[in-house]
Amino acid sequence: MIEELLPASVAAVESHGDDGDEAPLYPEEQAAVARAVAKRRREFAAVRACARRAMAQLGVRPRAVPTGERGAPCWPEGLVGSMTHCEGYRAAALARAGELASLGIDAEPHAPLPEGVLTAVALAAEERRIGALTARHPDVHFDRLLFSAKESVYKAWFPLTGKWLDFSEADIDFHPAPGTPRRGGFRARLLVPGPVVGGQRLGHFEGRWITTGGLLATAVTVPPA
Repeated sequence: MIEELLPASVAAVESHGDDGDEAPLYPEEQAAVARAVAKRRREFAAVRACARRAMAQLGVRPRAVPTGERGAPCWPEGLVGSMTHCEGYRAAALARAGELASLGIDAEPHAPLPEGVLTAVALAAEERRIGALTARHPDVHFDRLLFSAKESVYKAWFPLTGKWLDFSEADIDFHPAPGTPRRGGFRARLLVPGPVVGGQRLGHFEGRWITTGGLLATAVTVPPA
């Protein structure tokens, strides 16, 4: 699922089910979840197993992925990447730093957001567009898709800036693909000064999305220049 949203230069690995019990962790990773509940430890281990398989695809020796500031993964030097997990699904996507400046991925259950959450995460203009899209394509939960896209935007933003990005600081506009409402693209207009990449300050991020098999996923990639 995630692989379909990313360029060929990205190594993407996903797993389904609850397969984190046997995934080994490095000592610095174990420290991050030493006091976590069992479910959290399984998710943490399973998504890092995906990351190490992605490293192998890039010809990189598997290494630890400890957590840094705000819980962001600390990738080995020369790599950029992102991870995500939700009930029954885990994925990691990695690229060499020369291929991409940053990327972010997110997966969610394809279901409506809990009551009140959309108002908390959406701008007024986004709510209006989500309403219009839902009226045309009622089988797609665009409210949950918006939440996921904002997560992917943040995951691509943070490694470039080291700063928090609030839900209200990116305006996301979805574009379903012609002929199918189940996939498409989106643009995230940054409402605060964007990161400088290749000598240019970015005003927006581009992303893609898909819904399939009871899940939805979003991905943002930031070119190196």
